[in-house]
Amino acid sequence: MAIIITEINIYPIKSLGGISLQTAEVEDRGLQYDRRWVLADGGNIFMTQRENEQMALIEVSIESDGLKVSHRKKDIAPLKVPFEPETNDNRMITIWDDVVRAIRVNDEADAWFTEVLGKETHLYYQPDDSIRLTDPKYSITHEEHTSFSDAYPVLIIGQSSLDFLNEKLEEKMEMKRFRPNLVFSGGEPHDEDNFRYFQVGEARLVGVKLCARCVLTTINPETAERGKEPLKTLTQYRRNGSKILFGQNLLVVEKGKIALGDEIILEI
Repeated sequence: MAIIITEINIYPIKSLGGISLQTAEVEDRGLQYDRRWVLADGGNIFMTQRENEQMALIEVSIESDGLKVSHRKKDIAPLKVPFEPETNDNRMITIWDDVVRAIRVNDEADAWFTEVLGKETHLYYQPDDSIRLTDPKYSITHEEHTSFSDAYPVLIIGQSSLDFLNEKLEEKMEMKRFRPNLVFSGGEPHDEDNFRYFQVGEARLVGVKLCARCVLTTINPETAERGKEPLKTLTQYRRNGSKILFGQNLLVVEKGKIALGDEIILEI
């Protein structure tokens, strides 16, 4: 059975709404525009839905001159975010165990997010010359790097894996709960666990580490409400030690264009 790409998603501003694409450019640090922006508090610590679930209600779209950011429920005018920062304010942003140089975008963005989220918030962009290396324990060349993703450039999940989970849930969930970059049809549940090197479109990728899931998956992206699922059910059959695993993290071996309908060609 052919393994076919059915979804391509990016999340330009970390932990905000995603964007579904027909095609994408795979770059060294992941899909173009994916998590190149991050929100940080007054102490330069990155922010996610883990601490503020209201971030789930902020939507992002790409326009010709930058991003458009809007709130699904609050009566506030949309924010335009330029592709290039409008300040020279370089800061070191702490994201998990890493410290990453980034540039503050502008005062307008800071004011918009501060008002929407109810606390001091700044929007930062990771420039091309800011390199955040991936974990050397799961590296191929020790030169792979990523953006403001949690740890790796690309995340892939099979549709069969979600279908298998949904068979066990009282309330079905959409794939957006898990924020993958790539989704594919074909194969058995969790086949992605065994993906190693593969070709898709012009790009070549390699699976290096299963993705450990956190409480962010329990936040409904439509309502920002927290629950117990899917972690409660996944614990029953996807637990490995203290980790609950769902999806495979990928490194970029060769860059290039990918598109919906591309076949994943696994290397034996």
